[in-house]
Amino acid sequence: MTGQVVPHEVQGSGSERCLLLHNWFGDRTSFGPMREHLNGDAFSYAFLDCRGYGEARDTAGAFTMEEIAGDALAVADHLGWETFSVVGHSMGAKAAQLMLLDAPSRVRSIIGISPVPASGFPLDEESWGLFAGAAENPGNRRAIIDNTTGGQRDDAWLDAMVSRSVERASPAAFRAYLDSWAREDFHERVKGNPAPVLLVAGAHDPALGPEAMESTWLRWYPNAELEVFPDAGHYAPGESPEALAVAVERFLARRKSD
Repeated sequence: MTGQVVPHEVQGSGSERCLLLHNWFGDRTSFGPMREHLNGDAFSYAFLDCRGYGEARDTAGAFTMEEIAGDALAVADHLGWETFSVVGHSMGAKAAQLMLLDAPSRVRSIIGISPVPASGFPLDEESWGLFAGAAENPGNRRAIIDNTTGGQRDDAWLDAMVSRSVERASPAAFRAYLDSWAREDFHERVKGNPAPVLLVAGAHDPALGPEAMESTWLRWYPNAELEVFPDAGHYAPGESPEALAVAVERFLARRKSD
């Protein structure tokens, strides 16, 4: 798997290193609310923009999970990081698993936030139309975000999420990534993988909440553990940023002592 060095930003100078891959609706700035709570003395964090998003909005690509994984490994090479953990939010967590398969000696652990499983995400015909149409229709994006946060967020919060999503993602990339994260299935390749995995699920997420974790990730990764955030839906980096930072660093600190 080969990739290119995509736009990224490093925070912290600690010896425990971590790459962060964003979700379908947001570029690397979607991790912004949690960043002020991170310990840069103990950890180093590299926040990436996937092709078609943020500073890479106009970068050409195939817009697949394999491409995200290859680009993330290229960034790690560029930074001189031989080993590291990977935080993946939603679709970012599916790409993180491909990194693990491609470079098992380098990926120390995975932290999945409302993570898409290796099997993809089944959508019926009506739901597929909603998701596929979201590339061009901001109203579809709003409906999806509202649903996956359990109807818990106010209009201003939803409008801001939609606005940032439209501004920071090219429609072509946004649409193409859907095919890859939702429909591709490689779960047979990850069954029994011994990598340490932390799963963070929001109690208000009807799509990739605790039940979905029980039926997918927790079945396939014997060293996976689940933490449920009671006040979050699908977007913990923005909904529960401080709690997420604490959970991430607690887990990474345990890896450091392994």
